[in-house]
Amino acid sequence: MPSHVVAVLAFDRISAFHLSVPCVVFGEAHPGMPPFTLRVFAVDKSPLRTSSGFSLNVEHGLAAVSGARTVIVPSWRDPDERPPAELLAALVTAHRRGADIVGLCLGAYVLAEAGLLDGRRATTHWECAPHFAGRYPQVRLDPAVLYVEDGQLTTSAGTAAGIDCCLHLLRRDYGSRIANSVARRLVVSPHRQGGQAQFVEQPLPASSRDSRLGDLLDRVRARLDQPHTLDSLAAQALMSRRTFTRHFRQLTGSTVGAWLLGERLARSQQLLEATDRPVEQVAVLAGFGSAASMRQHFQRAFGITPSAWRQGFRGN
Repeated sequence: MPSHVVAVLAFDRISAFHLSVPCVVFGEAHPGMPPFTLRVFAVDKSPLRTSSGFSLNVEHGLAAVSGARTVIVPSWRDPDERPPAELLAALVTAHRRGADIVGLCLGAYVLAEAGLLDGRRATTHWECAPHFAGRYPQVRLDPAVLYVEDGQLTTSAGTAAGIDCCLHLLRRDYGSRIANSVARRLVVSPHRQGGQAQFVEQPLPASSRDSRLGDLLDRVRARLDQPHTLDSLAAQALMSRRTFTRHFRQLTGSTVGAWLLGERLARSQQLLEATDRPVEQVAVLAGFGSAASMRQHFQRAFGITPSAWRQGFRGN
């Protein structure tokens, strides 16, 4: 199998964390990982200063983009600064030849400045969302989600959401088994749906009641084939419907329906990739009830049928 080339932009005053996110996912050896070639490139002359007080020497220039299957802009130093024209032109050329272009956090500004996001769905760090929306009104910005994929273009929210986005790319191209293995090595959540909220009001349980709710969600994940409703879950948690709804949103940043759908979609992906079970049986095990229902939700979430997902994964 030929190596999958991933080109990652570095620039003067870059955040070391943002640069490290795609490097640790695609640039380090993980068990079962397909062959990747990571090329960190820059338009600015080395050494590059980081925002953490140390410098970087980058060996590759813009030529690294020409052979890359995936090009990642891990952030940008200043939302009000226009990126170099030669960088924008290289991204447009790469997109036209079929490369995946990814903007993590403020990297969405670079993709938008190149005109790649015109008429497309995108996201960025929630704190900069009003500024981004005012500057690029032609982009269909969704400031509430973790990451958005629109064709060959993917953008993510800030900081740790970049990890979720990179794991999503890995899962999309090579399956959940490999992505979950990398997530375990990185000691992060194996899968957070892109539509999940960027932040929650209370990210950690603050009471025994919320801890009990977390245990309930683990049990639901193990029994997705069974029917679950807001009322049934509230009853199991010994809470009123209103109290349960409030605590659930505080803990997950989502509604019960959206959370259940995300978990069922993830489960169906795993079963399609790792088993030969018929689509009808996968639908039942994942809790969709019927193949028609799963097909409808799958098409809406991923733009592809379950059978095509399985075929594409097997092809990879």
